[in-house]
Amino acid sequence: MQLEENERIEELLIDNLKIVQNVSLYRFTSDSVLLSRFVKGKRKERVADFCSGSGIVGIHFLALNPLTESVTLFEMQKELFETSLKTIALNGLEKVRAENLRVQDIPKEYDDRFSLILCNPPYEKPTGGFENADYKKAICRKELTITLQEIVAVAYKKLKFGGRFALVNRADRVAEVLFALKSSGIEPKRLQFVSGASGEKPYLCLVEGVKGGKEGVEVLPTLVNDKRSESV
Repeated sequence: MQLEENERIEELLIDNLKIVQNVSLYRFTSDSVLLSRFVKGKRKERVADFCSGSGIVGIHFLALNPLTESVTLFEMQKELFETSLKTIALNGLEKVRAENLRVQDIPKEYDDRFSLILCNPPYEKPTGGFENADYKKAICRKELTITLQEIVAVAYKKLKFGGRFALVNRADRVAEVLFALKSSGIEPKRLQFVSGASGEKPYLCLVEGVKGGKEGVEVLPTLVNDKRSESV
């Protein structure tokens, strides 16, 4: 496997796994790891990772839940998709495959397929400008190519009945996240806020919903993430 000039191999610090990162593109932060730990896997789980980037969420989830049947990564940016392919090859991950396409373009063959979909989506509304050189990073941060509502609508189609959808987003968008899930037929079931230190105002929310689930949300204690880091 040949790395490009801007690519680096980094340790995932679990099961001797490594991940290929392109230092000139969007790189994962602790948010992705929090999401992969938030959901408990089930035996023979078929998992999708929407907006997968370099594949961190899906691959880390598999490492934590080895009885998972398969993980499919969906990423629209070719360079990030290619780094995920290198990570799959580097670790010999036979259960993981990657697709290079927009979430909105995931084909019908995946309808009603997944028991779990994970997503670390763009958090910010498409306001404000950005330099052209930063566009590839901007579309990972801002809803320039996809919206929260679009992601949830696709998740509903691709989940089997009773399947779960889990995502991370900004804490100040929690009402929007819960409304988007509920109005699309995915009932919110678990909610956890994340703060950077004990007593601080939360900056993230983790939400899990069930397709066709009954009403009732379990609100978990606020998680303190003292390893909070900003996107690069």
